[in-house]
Amino acid sequence: MHDPFMLYKLIVLYMLKRVDFPLTKAQISDFILGKEYTNFLTLQQVIGELTETGLITAQVIRNRTHLSITKEGLETLKFFENQIGDSIKADINAFFMENEIDMRNEVSILSDYYKSTSGEYEAHLTAKEKGITLVDITISVPSEETASSICDNWQRKNQDIYQYLIAQLF
Repeated sequence: MHDPFMLYKLIVLYMLKRVDFPLTKAQISDFILGKEYTNFLTLQQVIGELTETGLITAQVIRNRTHLSITKEGLETLKFFENQIGDSIKADINAFFMENEIDMRNEVSILSDYYKSTSGEYEAHLTAKEKGITLVDITISVPSEETASSICDNWQRKNQDIYQYLIAQLF
């Protein structure tokens, strides 16, 4: 391919098409920078342009940017996917074979907090599996520190909490 910048865009689109869940900027960066396809600043520019042109969407959740391919991104990739070399596709496929379960878990357990209109903080906790919400909890607490702690603990203890809730409610 003559334009490396276009190739980087196609790689990001291809990666997002390969999964049925959002990928974080960090996950995409791990692959692209790990393979030394390009540098950090160029990759940020690529992601920025893909977002600006509506080929991907970006959603920031607790300091992590989750990226998803749009319908327009899928259409664009359909026309240009053949410009991604087979060796790059093989690298991407191998990366997902090795990391997909961990990557899926990372974006399936979400937590964030915000200050409510009452002045309290609300911790919003979600667990999803294959796009289906399993648990969606909002807890009001008096301090930002407590809300942050709840979010951190949700990341580590969500399975135990989910199992406890199921056991108590059924």
